[in-house]
Amino acid sequence: MTDPRTTVVITHNRRPELLRTLDHLAELPERPRVVVTDNASTDGTAAAVARLHPQVRLLRPGRNLGAVGRNLAMPHVHTPYVAFCDDDSWWAAGALTGAAELLDRHPALGAVTARIVVEPDGTEDPIVTELRHSPIPGPSWLPGPALGSFLAAATVLRAEAFRAAGGFHPRLWLGGEEELLAADLAAAGWWLTYADNLTVHH
Repeated sequence: MTDPRTTVVITHNRRPELLRTLDHLAELPERPRVVVTDNASTDGTAAAVARLHPQVRLLRPGRNLGAVGRNLAMPHVHTPYVAFCDDDSWWAAGALTGAAELLDRHPALGAVTARIVVEPDGTEDPIVTELRHSPIPGPSWLPGPALGSFLAAATVLRAEAFRAAGGFHPRLWLGGEEELLAADLAAAGWWLTYADNLTVHH
């Protein structure tokens, strides 16, 4: 099973974690396209990715762009949806397809956030309870709880919505960078939701 609807974009600066994540992504049945932004790593990350994962699109801006490194990858995304992934997280088999199906089914849905499982113990991240019981009211067609924000490493976004909103703002270099983008998406009429049946590992 391959699924051409979603590209995975990773930002990173840790070689062992990134290579592990790329190994996991390469094993997914969806066979997603993967774009890696090397945020000025000094540990040989870029060379290791090029050698061990030549199928990955590798971008090397030459400086640490923080979350804006995700924006840099977007011109290389030619799928309708984009999944963000950090160097220490990876998507479970079938999760990308499940998110793409929700986005296909609901044209006003801008982003789908998955359940986060913390490894190696396999326990749920404490934030999952907040996502699952979000108090934000949403329309009846929304397939899960409405969210006011999202976690980039656990979210699949509609690429056109991301681009129209301008992506991640450079003022929020890293840490909480999703908040401003989530507000921009909501202001443009896009809905964000949580999907309990989709999983990302962290």
